[in-house]
Amino acid sequence: MNGASMIGAIARRELGSYFQSPLAYVFLVIYLLLAGVFTFTFGGFFERGEASLASFFGWMPWLFLFLVPAAGMRLWSEERRLGTIELLLTMPVTTAQAILGKFLASWAFLAIALALTFPMVITVNILGDPDNGVIAAGYCASLLLAGAYLALSCMTSALTRNQVISFILSLILCLALILVGFGPVIDLLARWASPAMVEAVASFSVLTHFDGIQKGVIDSRDLLYFLSLIAFALFATGVIIRAHRAG
Repeated sequence: MNGASMIGAIARRELGSYFQSPLAYVFLVIYLLLAGVFTFTFGGFFERGEASLASFFGWMPWLFLFLVPAAGMRLWSEERRLGTIELLLTMPVTTAQAILGKFLASWAFLAIALALTFPMVITVNILGDPDNGVIAAGYCASLLLAGAYLALSCMTSALTRNQVISFILSLILCLALILVGFGPVIDLLARWASPAMVEAVASFSVLTHFDGIQKGVIDSRDLLYFLSLIAFALFATGVIIRAHRAG
């Protein structure tokens, strides 16, 4: 079996394991409920006076801040707690294949959660004439954001057997990536730092790159940011797992 086939086999196994547990369905229901509440109640959907999903996508960085680490905290923590990580890594599969397979399965699960919000797209098209290209870009940005958060959760999950600790660590990392581009933090930094430094710090924020894409501007720099963040976190996961394996 070649590398791609092995990654696909691991991904299918992991994705299937999600739906063998009622927790997956609980996660999906909670996500859809929160997405609806934040969009229509706190997002000012009807007050905007326009047919768009800006209120929906505007809450994604904050909604995913809690939900994605919750979905990713078990990726490696559970394997380490049960002792099955040794079994997995003694099979004819490389560490990179195992990491990619598990990551892609969890990312696909999050993509399913996003796809289940399609009634919102139907709603705005019934209520008005939205720019569906911008909506598609918003979904693309949300999927990339989920992937970045998930890769960080994968990394923290490899650090500990405790899923709660993994959740807290990934939440802190993801929150840090939000806050370095958050308006009040940027305003505070601008009081003593040069504009160039403020811009450099903000460039590390997921908000800076997420906002650009979700507004319909597909910039290669924003895509590179998310893909680089995912690649770095997965590479770090590999280093951590190999260190455990060697130990």
